[in-house]
Amino acid sequence: MTARSLPPALSYARIATPTGDMLCVTAEDGRLRALEWFDDDESLRERFRRHQNGAPVEMSAPPPTLVAALDAYFAGDLAALDRLEVDPQGTPFQREAWAALRRIPAGETRTYAQQAAAIGRPSATRAVGTANGANPIPIVIPCHRVIGADGSLTGFGGGLERKRWLLAHERANVAATQPELFG
Repeated sequence: MTARSLPPALSYARIATPTGDMLCVTAEDGRLRALEWFDDDESLRERFRRHQNGAPVEMSAPPPTLVAALDAYFAGDLAALDRLEVDPQGTPFQREAWAALRRIPAGETRTYAQQAAAIGRPSATRAVGTANGANPIPIVIPCHRVIGADGSLTGFGGGLERKRWLLAHERANVAATQPELFG
């Protein structure tokens, strides 16, 4: 009889941010699996169940590298999150869509159609929207930078107020450090 391998152990922790408390889930190797807002304990439990996939879990302190990167991002170092190693669990298409999100510069936005074109699938606008909606690591995988074709703010798991706040935060910091882009 061969031993069945267990999924990697996951750790989860709560992190306070200026936009509200978040749940982070990290794999044994330290890579970020999930980072989501929660507004109550039931929401926390539901989000955690969604990301554990039967893996052994333990509550822990948040990873210092993640806390430092989030602190730096919220203090204006918008590139701080780019250095985090992520391991989002998803289909190959979702991973492709999420990789495209990480290439959108802070302070800029793209439409779903532009994101679909960026991955070489211009007819997959709706599928890209669905993939963005399943993004388990918002802010780090910046789905908040995707807007509707008419320029409107559209769905965001953290809520439209948070999306609006994040975009304003990024634009203000880019304008402060690169005024030529907004001149």
